[in-house]
Amino acid sequence: MPIVKTKKAITNLEAGQVMEVQATDKGSTADIKAWAESTGHQYLGTVEDGDVLKHYLRKASEAETKGETKHEDVVDLDELRNKVEGEESISILDVREPAEYAFGHIPGAVNIPLGELEERFEELSKDQDIHVICRTGSRSDLAAQKLTEKGFKSVKNVVPGMKNWEGPTEGN
Repeated sequence: MPIVKTKKAITNLEAGQVMEVQATDKGSTADIKAWAESTGHQYLGTVEDGDVLKHYLRKASEAETKGETKHEDVVDLDELRNKVEGEESISILDVREPAEYAFGHIPGAVNIPLGELEERFEELSKDQDIHVICRTGSRSDLAAQKLTEKGFKSVKNVVPGMKNWEGPTEGN
């Protein structure tokens, strides 16, 4: 939710102004940082205040912003389910936080949270079809863009994500 609220709030700021976004989700740091990168806004940093994470963003000027990019290669849940159930050789990358993953994930999915992806690219094969999934399709979109930028050839963003997945799952 922090990204949705941040998108709305940042439109009311003047270029150069700084906003504070408060969140309790540990994964919000990676989400906010990746969103800022994809839009041109500047992620300044995060301060932990007890259980609350205070993220600071500087609104970019029109010259600095770029339209929020979307990964073009998208797969819907039915298509992914057919591949999983047809036992096709694909890689599924789940970029949710470990706690989200633990409560249910697609069998065989590899969990690399979005915030750790940059340091863990080498765990993935550049030549294999990679289907990236998160809860809603937002974090996976950012992850798919990062993978493509790093030279991964066949990357697909799975939408809408695990919140609507009706296929087989492992975990609690």
